[in-house]
Amino acid sequence: MPAIGVGDITLHYEESGRGAPVLLIPGTAARGRTWWLHQVPALVAAGYRAITLDNRGVGKSGPAVPGLSIADLVGDTVAVIEQVVGGPCRLIGTSMGAYVVQELLVTRPDLVYRAVLMAGRARPDAVSATLAAAERALVAAGVVLPPEYDAVTRALQNLSPRTLEDPVTAQDWLDILEMSPTDWTDAGHRAQLGVTVDTDRRAAYRTITVPTLVMSFADDLIAPAVRGRELAAAIPGARYAEIADAGHYGYLEQPDAVNSALLAFLHD
Repeated sequence: MPAIGVGDITLHYEESGRGAPVLLIPGTAARGRTWWLHQVPALVAAGYRAITLDNRGVGKSGPAVPGLSIADLVGDTVAVIEQVVGGPCRLIGTSMGAYVVQELLVTRPDLVYRAVLMAGRARPDAVSATLAAAERALVAAGVVLPPEYDAVTRALQNLSPRTLEDPVTAQDWLDILEMSPTDWTDAGHRAQLGVTVDTDRRAAYRTITVPTLVMSFADDLIAPAVRGRELAAAIPGARYAEIADAGHYGYLEQPDAVNSALLAFLHD
């Protein structure tokens, strides 16, 4: 897995394909490999060079320490664009990754041709703020959830009810989540918990000039579609797409619909 140095940290990335570069940024505690199941193959087949990044604190990238900020992650992404991509590119981010891309569009629009923001928001609300605080409190208390409980909780939070209605599909997801629990005892993961949209950024996002697609998932409890529509309304000229029967993991639940929408936008 190739890497670059940025100050006192190392950033690991993977890439595949040739053509116009697309950089994909994952969400909290997720590795860049999450994109390789569905999005990377679709991008490569469409003639793009797909590059995925492990944000600092995840995988072999890091270290990440308490006080990690959105500015740190934006700076890391800028470094990857400049050192690995070699110039402006198309950017895709989901959840925390969308937040990184949103802020980069404000500070370094010269590095982005087009941007896709999945499961994003422009401001906090009571539920998102309380959930973020509750997760930090859980970690601070040293609570380690049993894998079975962790899997069920994550499934209910991140998957569509339509996915969970099918017993075979639901069991497959539960098995996957139980076998890959989020390790909140890890310092890097804990640091990423602090990177949340905690202020209203709509005024800043009204300055964005890069062509942008905001993609929400209809059954998303973490970043509800209403917040995605609000984000799209704040960005001048932004397009909006809503994927049905999909929760916060919509890019994994409904990959065909997601890939169709993002490729149509990238090709346009």
